[in-house]
Amino acid sequence: MSGWRLLLTRPAQESAAVAQVLAQAGVACSSLPLLETAPLPLSDAQRSLVFDLMTFQAVIVVSKPAARLAVELLDEIWPQPPLQPWFCVGAGTGQILLDYGLIDVSWSTQGDDSEALVEVPALQKAIAIPGSRVLIMRGEGGREWMAEQLREQGVKVEYLSLYRRYLPDYPPGALLQRVRGERLNGLVVSSGQGLEHLLQLAGTSWPELADLPLFVPSPRVAELARAAGARHVVDCRGASSAALLGALQATPVPAQAD
Repeated sequence: MSGWRLLLTRPAQESAAVAQVLAQAGVACSSLPLLETAPLPLSDAQRSLVFDLMTFQAVIVVSKPAARLAVELLDEIWPQPPLQPWFCVGAGTGQILLDYGLIDVSWSTQGDDSEALVEVPALQKAIAIPGSRVLIMRGEGGREWMAEQLREQGVKVEYLSLYRRYLPDYPPGALLQRVRGERLNGLVVSSGQGLEHLLQLAGTSWPELADLPLFVPSPRVAELARAAGARHVVDCRGASSAALLGALQATPVPAQAD
């Protein structure tokens, strides 16, 4: 896989961790974070949701930033970790919760997205109780799909928005300049909003960049990428480093990399 030279677009800390794993497999990486986060101040009503965690049959954490902020809140408010089942999108998010000390943490092994998570048997069992309540910890303005699915099953869903996402400030042409200057031959995004920011930063250079293999974490993001004009979309079926490595192994390196 030594022919791959990828552009990673996750937040800087996450990109560094992925790059370290890929380097061991001979994959060169360049990082241009297209998605950063900033914590949101919480109102008294929002903080009360954390005080009342045990009134929820399940807590869902949708991302690593949400997990990091969630454990900070727990550490501040709860003398011991709460005992109800917690669910998350992706093993990386789950590991943050486990490292904190939560015992009952589950995620799907079939994919790193909401569609996979709602099928987890433990979640279906948790919400089978009549009148069950679920708290979703997420970023501001996240997807509504999972809450809609749960509400259709009679679940009362509450949100706790812990952070906002934003595109870092880059000069015009920064994305194309990085790709050309370092002769990169693949792009990686880890979410739908990451793809949105990629398109935003690419601007008028997107038609050229759309020829590069674009590695995405799920069928939903793959569909969005194809709709935006990406011509070689690779669904990694997960957002982990292992999922990306597997996709790289199964994808021929573009000829121009030789």
